[in-house]
Amino acid sequence: MPLIVAQVSDAHLGPRTTVFQANMARIEQVLHAAPPQALVASGDLSLDGADRDADLSFAASAFRRMAGAAPLLAIPGNHDVGSDPRTMPTQPVDAGRLARWQAQFGADRFLQDLDGPGGEAWRLIGLNTEIMGTGLAQEAEQAAWLGQALSGLGRRRIAAFLHKPVFVNGPDDAFDYWSVPPEARPALAPLLHHPALRLVASGHLHLHRMERRGEVAYAWAPPASFICEPEIQPGLPGDRVGGFLRHTLHADHVETELVGPAGLRAPFLEEVRAETYPRLG
Repeated sequence: MPLIVAQVSDAHLGPRTTVFQANMARIEQVLHAAPPQALVASGDLSLDGADRDADLSFAASAFRRMAGAAPLLAIPGNHDVGSDPRTMPTQPVDAGRLARWQAQFGADRFLQDLDGPGGEAWRLIGLNTEIMGTGLAQEAEQAAWLGQALSGLGRRRIAAFLHKPVFVNGPDDAFDYWSVPPEARPALAPLLHHPALRLVASGHLHLHRMERRGEVAYAWAPPASFICEPEIQPGLPGDRVGGFLRHTLHADHVETELVGPAGLRAPFLEEVRAETYPRLG
């Protein structure tokens, strides 16, 4: 039996809103019926954890319950710890916000080795994209850590998980809200060009898309919460659907399946804005 890794992204959970909790219950039911070997939570777990401890705590409890006996491998998103001040000037990522994440979830990056009964051997690597391009000390620390994470692989293949995708259309994309800043991408080159890399999976865009570049599959996870109106994502490719991803790790490749549990609903942001991110003024 091959290795199964579930990836749940962009749940946007908090105690003051119930709008997405039904979706999480449906996903949890699916995962408990067929438990994966690991659950990756790829960012924006909380509604506004960047400013609200209660949202981070609520999300942490929900994801631990969902993971059950499987290891929970969590990385933050911009709504969890803030982000680049160029895109989130009122919630810049900083040491204080990162410390609050660590108090609830532990480290903001992960390394997990998985071995399957058929000889499958994988290393799962999770990175914090919200510090990339900021110049914070934590950015340099993570880059050094990544170098260590890529050593001692032996015959293991690599599956990498991020909140923001490395790029939307290609490695030369300009700076935008949606992807890793261009000046931070060179630090990812040792990972992206590693011969053992087979999967780069991300969230953030509230879109589902699969693309292959050589032997590497690039997967955008759908949201477990809401989808965005096309007019606020001009030119972005992908399908506006809700759900989660199930990655099946074989000896040398990954099969990725979009899972949409029965009854799961992903409304447009404007339908739920009053209960989630109300406009100011």
